[in-house]
Amino acid sequence: MITALIGFAALLTLCFMGFRVGFATLIVGFVGFGLERGFHASLGMVGQQVLEDAMNYNLSVIPLFILMGVFVYRSDVSRDLYDAAFAALGRFKGGLALATVLACGGFSAVCGSTLATAATMSKVAMPQMKAFNYSDKLAAGTIAAGGTLGIMIPPSVPLVIYGIIAEQDIGLLFMAGILPGLLLVLLFMLAVVVVVYRDPTAAPPSEELDPVRRKQAIRGTMPVLILFLVVLGGIYGGVFTATEASGIGAFGAAIIALSRGYLRKLSEWRVCLVETAITTAKIFIVLFGAVVFAQFINLSGMPYDILDFVEDSNMSPLQLVGFIIAIAIVMGMVFESIGILVLLVPVFLPALYAADVDMIWFGIIVVLVTEIGLITPPIGMNAFVVKSVLPEVKLGDIFRGVTPYLVALILGLTLVFLIPGIATFLPGLMR
Repeated sequence: MITALIGFAALLTLCFMGFRVGFATLIVGFVGFGLERGFHASLGMVGQQVLEDAMNYNLSVIPLFILMGVFVYRSDVSRDLYDAAFAALGRFKGGLALATVLACGGFSAVCGSTLATAATMSKVAMPQMKAFNYSDKLAAGTIAAGGTLGIMIPPSVPLVIYGIIAEQDIGLLFMAGILPGLLLVLLFMLAVVVVVYRDPTAAPPSEELDPVRRKQAIRGTMPVLILFLVVLGGIYGGVFTATEASGIGAFGAAIIALSRGYLRKLSEWRVCLVETAITTAKIFIVLFGAVVFAQFINLSGMPYDILDFVEDSNMSPLQLVGFIIAIAIVMGMVFESIGILVLLVPVFLPALYAADVDMIWFGIIVVLVTEIGLITPPIGMNAFVVKSVLPEVKLGDIFRGVTPYLVALILGLTLVFLIPGIATFLPGLMR
């Protein structure tokens, strides 16, 4: 246990020094394993683990879903999604903010990336809200919080990574994410209503969308909706696996991009493929580093020390999950979502299995916690993404603006924690 704690301390030190999580875990895992078993054995372990993971067929889901999101992002579907949401909600107080939440949810459903959702909606929604004198706190806070929906509503890369680490069915995890994702959209919209009720000046009335533009927006969103239904409907209906669905999704997104006038040039294909390769490489480095670090942690005996601690403490399954949530929230203030998953889940797996915790439900819980971390100071990665796209907005205003949504996320986490059926209802139909 002491060895593992020293390893975690070294990992935190490297991260605060500016090392990427993937490289930090790789270094600490390699050195720690080497000190325990010898560096020759450590070299062999690193080579074997990285080779085995690199050849894992299930990992092909990640680059294909990322490619799908890149195609959708580059084909400017986001503007149609936003306008369609505004057409439906613009008549209400705070209609532009409500439309932003709904558009973030829709874009997340085909993009799967938190950062891409936040960055895209900063460019699409902020100019509209600025034009109607929405407060910076409400506007930027809505965009930063709405971006967190990208890791819950499937297809979700963090859910894929969790499924691989915990050896759970990715299709079931996708199905489990639908109801919690919709619940968060509703809670975020409720947060907008509360903010506008308390401060009507934060969201002055806005004009309704032009009827011609409304029809164009609705027509523009239909292919994306169909693609979403085909991908998830195919997985849920057993027509194809999650891996096959990722390929179909990428192909369908390419067709949508072509129909919208994109991908007509070789340079545009190159941009999409390079962006996908870079994003995939970043994720894989984190995964490979986590696998090496997990080998060191397992060698130290920490997971089994935790299992003994849980058994000696007579923790119930809910108490164990609550304990993990508390640790994950603290980690969320320092690490990004994938880093939390790859560092936290392997350590507690033996205890979770021994306590007979539903691992599909736990996957939704841990992803929900990482969403909280994305808008929680001091890191709050989504807040910094919005700040980078909108440099004129004060970072303090962004963090103050996300506070109502942080409350909504905590409420959503509480509901899913206390009512597991919210996450396991749909998967249960398949069993």
